[in-house]
Amino acid sequence: MERRQFIKKSTVAASALGIGISTIHAFNSSKSNPINNANTFKLNYAPHLGMFKHHAGNDPIDQINFMADQGFTAFEDNQMMKRDVSLQTKIGETLAKRNMTMGVFVIDKGGNMQNTLADGTKEHVDIFLDGCKRAVEVAKRVNAKWMTVVPGGYHRKLPIGIQDGHVIEALRRGADILEPHGLTMVLEPLSDSPDLYLQRSDQTYMICKAVNSPSCKILFDIFHLQKTEGHIIRNIDLTWDEIAYFQIGDNPGRKEPTTGEINYKNIFKYIHSRQYNGILGMEHGNSIEGLEGELAVINAYRTIDNF
Repeated sequence: MERRQFIKKSTVAASALGIGISTIHAFNSSKSNPINNANTFKLNYAPHLGMFKHHAGNDPIDQINFMADQGFTAFEDNQMMKRDVSLQTKIGETLAKRNMTMGVFVIDKGGNMQNTLADGTKEHVDIFLDGCKRAVEVAKRVNAKWMTVVPGGYHRKLPIGIQDGHVIEALRRGADILEPHGLTMVLEPLSDSPDLYLQRSDQTYMICKAVNSPSCKILFDIFHLQKTEGHIIRNIDLTWDEIAYFQIGDNPGRKEPTTGEINYKNIFKYIHSRQYNGILGMEHGNSIEGLEGELAVINAYRTIDNF
């Protein structure tokens, strides 16, 4: 697309969304002259790669710089452990330069349903512990503190108490690896399948209390827990002392806030009232494709952060 056409189309989209034209000039005039956007957010929202690719291009470093230019103070990347060491290093350096905090990446133990810790199998536990050891080195490169863990599937042939015991023991061993480095695995209850072991906030709270380590806390994913249990603010309050991280996605659709039924402005107002200074990962898609959709995401966060 020619630059004149790009600016014309982007101006229309920006006007419709109430966003200043300075937002859309990122990386068009000069990468050495990024946007100077004074707007900041009350909370540390963390976009992911690909969310602003139509504005910033495909280069991960350009995308992170674009995020910073919009006022975002954090970044998360589930796939960080699968990326080249050289890119991990560049990401870490860029985040430090832009004064951004690295959010979660997923500890590599296989997919969400794979290598379940609930069955107590030595092979599965060893895969998990190996992932923890490798995650330490990745965390050093990107200056990360939090890593997502999904314990795997539910084992239907074992009593739930036995499964709880297996999961707690495996996580204690993982915490022993992470704790000396000041790292924290955050356990994520999911709504994707009834065959998953970890699905509720109270269950995750119990597991964290039993592991009894600063390196094992809750990732409270508001999208998933709206689907499985609702009562979001109440359950955040009940499990607050074990929550280390939040993730975001509206329901239905898992798109940006304001596109579904979740009252994110009230939820964020409550979280802010608790003096939360951690990260809220933007683990969702864009409801609209292209430049217009990316501007819509930025505008949505401006709206819900205005409490």
